[in-house]
Amino acid sequence: MIDQITIEEENKDIVRRYKTLLRSCNSEITREDKKLIRKAFNLAVEAHKDVRRKSGEPYIFHPIAVAQIAAKDLGLDATSIACALLHDVVEDTHYTLKDIEKIFSPKIRKIIDGLTKISGFSEQDISAQAENFRKMLLTLSDDVRVILIKLADRLHNMQTLDSMPRQKQQKIGSETLYIYAPLAHRLGLYSVKTELEDLGLKFTEPEIYRDIARQLNETKNARVQYIQRFTKPLKASLKDHHLLFSIKGRPKSIYSIRKKMKNQGVSFDEVYDKFAIRIILDSELRNEKSDCWKTYSLITDYYRPNPDRLRDWISTPKANGYESLHTTVMGPGGKWVEVQVRTERMDEIAEKGYAAHWKYKQAGKHKDGNLEDWINQIRELLKNPESNAIDFLEEFKLNLFSKEIFVFTPNGDLRTLPKGASALDFAFDIHTQLGATCLGCKVNGKIVPLSHKLKSGDQVEVISSQKQKPKKSWLNFVVTARAKNKIKSSLKDEKKRIAEDGKEILQRKLKHIKLPFDDNTINKLVNYFKYKSSLDLFYDVGTGVFNNMMIKDFARNRNNWYQYLKNKIYKKTTKNLVVHEEPKFDTLVFGANEEKLNYAYSKCCSPIPGDDVFGFTTIKDGIKIHRQDCPNALRLQSNFAYRILETKWIDSTNNQSVAILHIKGIDSVGLINEVTQILSNNLKINIQSINISSSDGVFDGIITVLVLDKKNLTIVIENIKKVKGITSISRKFKSS
Repeated sequence: MIDQITIEEENKDIVRRYKTLLRSCNSEITREDKKLIRKAFNLAVEAHKDVRRKSGEPYIFHPIAVAQIAAKDLGLDATSIACALLHDVVEDTHYTLKDIEKIFSPKIRKIIDGLTKISGFSEQDISAQAENFRKMLLTLSDDVRVILIKLADRLHNMQTLDSMPRQKQQKIGSETLYIYAPLAHRLGLYSVKTELEDLGLKFTEPEIYRDIARQLNETKNARVQYIQRFTKPLKASLKDHHLLFSIKGRPKSIYSIRKKMKNQGVSFDEVYDKFAIRIILDSELRNEKSDCWKTYSLITDYYRPNPDRLRDWISTPKANGYESLHTTVMGPGGKWVEVQVRTERMDEIAEKGYAAHWKYKQAGKHKDGNLEDWINQIRELLKNPESNAIDFLEEFKLNLFSKEIFVFTPNGDLRTLPKGASALDFAFDIHTQLGATCLGCKVNGKIVPLSHKLKSGDQVEVISSQKQKPKKSWLNFVVTARAKNKIKSSLKDEKKRIAEDGKEILQRKLKHIKLPFDDNTINKLVNYFKYKSSLDLFYDVGTGVFNNMMIKDFARNRNNWYQYLKNKIYKKTTKNLVVHEEPKFDTLVFGANEEKLNYAYSKCCSPIPGDDVFGFTTIKDGIKIHRQDCPNALRLQSNFAYRILETKWIDSTNNQSVAILHIKGIDSVGLINEVTQILSNNLKINIQSINISSSDGVFDGIITVLVLDKKNLTIVIENIKKVKGITSISRKFKSS
C-alpha cells in the first residue's frame, strides 16, 4: 500500500510538473489558452487517478511529460498541449470521444481520435502497430498535429522504457527505428529524431550502445579542448566582421557513429568526424544568405575545405524546410571537422521542424517550402484504402526519403524527388494523368527510357499520348508512392474491364458445351484451376489465357471433380506435413517455457550459436532464426511483432556453423598464407572457402569458416587482426 505521505508528495510533484509545463509554453499563449490547458489537465488527473505506470509512478506523469515535449521541444499551440494531456483518456478510461467533444470541441475530438489506438481485431491476421499507424496518418489530411503529438508520446515512452521487459523493449525499439525516427526526420524534427535513434539503439543493441557511450564519455575532455582550439580563431574573425553569432560544438549521436562503424566496417577510433561545430548567426531575414556565405568564406580563410563535402541547403532547402550550409574542413592535427552555418530562424526550424516552419510562414518570414508538397504526397498515399496495413506501411516507409534530388521542368520550375527516382516518377509528380499517359521523356534534350534514373540538375520534358496506358512493368522501376498507387489503381480498373468482357465470353463458351453459367459452375472452375477468385478467372478468359482446351478438360472431369480436389488437397496436406529434419542439436529454446521446436537459420544473416537472435514464424517455412542485427530485423520486429519468438541458446558445444569474414589489407607476399596458417594450424578452424582479389597493392577478400559459436568467432577475428598488413576484418551478411 502507498502511504498518505507518499500520495501528498506525488500530488505536490504533479502540481510542480504542471507549472513547469505552463512555463514551457510559447510567449504568445493567451489567458483563454491557459484555461483550455487547465481544463484538460484537470480532466486527465481525474481520469487517470489511482492508475500507475510499470515503473510505479502515477500515470498522470506520462501525459504531462508528453505535453511538456509538445510545448518545449516542438513549440506546439494550446490545442496540441491540451490534446497531449488527454491523449490516453479515451483509450484507457471510461471517457468516450463523445464526452471529449461535449467537454471540449469537435477539433479536439478529431485529434484525440487519431491518437487513440484501434482495438478489437486479431493480431494473428495483421500487425496492430501498422494498423494504428495508418489510422494516425489518416488524420494527416486534416491535422498534422496528430503526428507531432504521437512523436512526443513515442519519445517519452522511449525515455521510460527501462521498466519494460526485454522482449517489449526490443519490439518498441524496433518500431521506433523503423518508422518513428524516419518520420521525425522527414518532418524536420532533428533533435527528436536523434534522441529516438539513440534510444532505439539502446534497446535493440544495448551492448553496442553502452560501449560507444562509454568511449564517447572517455574522450569528452579531449573533444572539448579540440573544439575550443578549433573555434578560437573563428570567433575573433567573426567579431572583426561585425557578425552576431553563437557557436556550439556537439558530439555525433551514438546511433550515427554506430551506423558509420557498421556501413564502413571501421572501429570507433576510425570514425573521424565524431563531432560537428554549429555557427548560429543573429541575422536579418534579407541578409541571411549573404551572412551565411560570408561566414563560410571566413572559415575557409583558416581551414581547408573538402570540396566534395559542401552542402548548400540554403539556396535549395530540403523538402522538410531544413535550411543550413554544411562544409567539412581540415582542422588542427589533421582532423576532419564538419561545420554547419545557419541563422537563428533556420536553427529553430531545424530543431522544431513543422511547428516552427508553420509559425514563420504565418508571420510572413518564410517562403513556401516543399513540406506542404510532402504532406500532399502522404494524402495521395492515403487515398488507397484497399491496401492492407503492412503494404501501406512499406509504401509509406519508402516515402520517408532521407536523400533527395532536385530536377527542373522545361520552364525551369524546381521539383524535389527521392534519390533513385525515374523519369516516369517525374511525370507522375507533375500530374497523375500525365504519368498515366507518359510515352517517353527527354532528359537534358535527349530521349531516355521511362526507367531512366534522374540526377540533381536534370531538366526533364514529358512526352505523352492519350493512347498510352499504365503497364505492370512500370511498377519495377517507379519509387514514389504517388506513381505506384496510380499504376496499381489503373491496372485494377483495366483488369475489371477485361474481366467484364471475359465473363460474357465464358458465358457463351459454357452455353456452347451445354454447361450452366451459375455460381456453382463458376466456383467449380475457380477451384479446379486454382484461381484466387472469379475475377482472376474472368480476366484470364478476357485475355485469352483461359482457352477452349481448358474448358473441355474441365467438362471431361467435371463428374470427378470432387475426387480430383480431394487428391489435390491430400497431396498438398501430405507435402506440408513432411518435416525436412536437418541434423542439428537442441541449441535453441523458445518462449517463456523454453520449448524445443523445429527451426532453420535464415540465409539473410547466417546466425551462429552465441549470436543475439530471435525466432520469426514464417507462413510456409516454419520458424526462421535471425540475428538481432540482421538487415531485416527492424522491419520484422516492427511489422510482425506477434510472430516474433523469444529465443535462447542452451547448447552449442559440438555444432559448427558458417561465418563469412570480409578482410581488407595491404598486399604482401605470404600474407594470405599466414592467415590460413593461423586458422588451420593454430586455431584448428575449418576453412570452407577463400576468395581474394588484389589490385594496386591492396587486397579485398571473403573467407568462409566453420566455427562453434560467437566466442570462437571472436577469437578467430582477434587473431587475424594481429597479422601485419590486415587493415580491417568484419563479419559479412549474405547478399539477399
